[in-house]
Amino acid sequence: MKLQAYDISKTASAATIIFDALRHAIITGDLKQGEHLRQDELARIFNVSRIPVREALLKLEQHGLIRTQRYKGAVVAGLSLEEASEIFEFRAFLEPEVIRRAVPRMSRSLLDAAEANCAAFATASDPMDWGDLNRRFHTTLYQASGLPYHMEVLSKAMDRIDPYLRAQLLLSDGMERANREHLAIVEACKANDANRAADRTRQHILDARNSLVQHWKD
Repeated sequence: MKLQAYDISKTASAATIIFDALRHAIITGDLKQGEHLRQDELARIFNVSRIPVREALLKLEQHGLIRTQRYKGAVVAGLSLEEASEIFEFRAFLEPEVIRRAVPRMSRSLLDAAEANCAAFATASDPMDWGDLNRRFHTTLYQASGLPYHMEVLSKAMDRIDPYLRAQLLLSDGMERANREHLAIVEACKANDANRAADRTRQHILDARNSLVQHWKD
């Protein structure tokens, strides 16, 4: 199992630390689809009892990142083409409304941060960074929405789709298109045009979905 060893036996938030470490490993692909997550092995790696491990695995299952199989225990979840497409469609339904609500409340400093995130995404050369930078760009813009529950739901959806988004960007040479669309979203936000920002966000997500579907079938 490809995980860095930790000693968190005296940490009050052990379950949270284990969850964060496993979540990152799944999203980046260090833990592969179908890989078994054995509680005793994880407890040894993190130097804890099995109680915080069980708590972390339960949270991962709630996020859709693992599945518990009878007689096999927890395994890293994968996605079918239909599931991946549905998640993109869900994002295309929800995120435009979030950014629509956010635009009138965006500060100059928030827009500056979004532009910096956009530039970081455009210049990133390591595919392993693309998913994190893409998420940082979008969530920075959404922060002003005042919709914490929406943001929580979107975070779970992004967790599920992140490995596939990275693959889509890599296989389809999608970085140039994604960067162009990010810039268009930022420009709409700077113009305080909430409807245009929502429309561009929706099209951006659907374009990514269509690209993924095309390369999945090839």
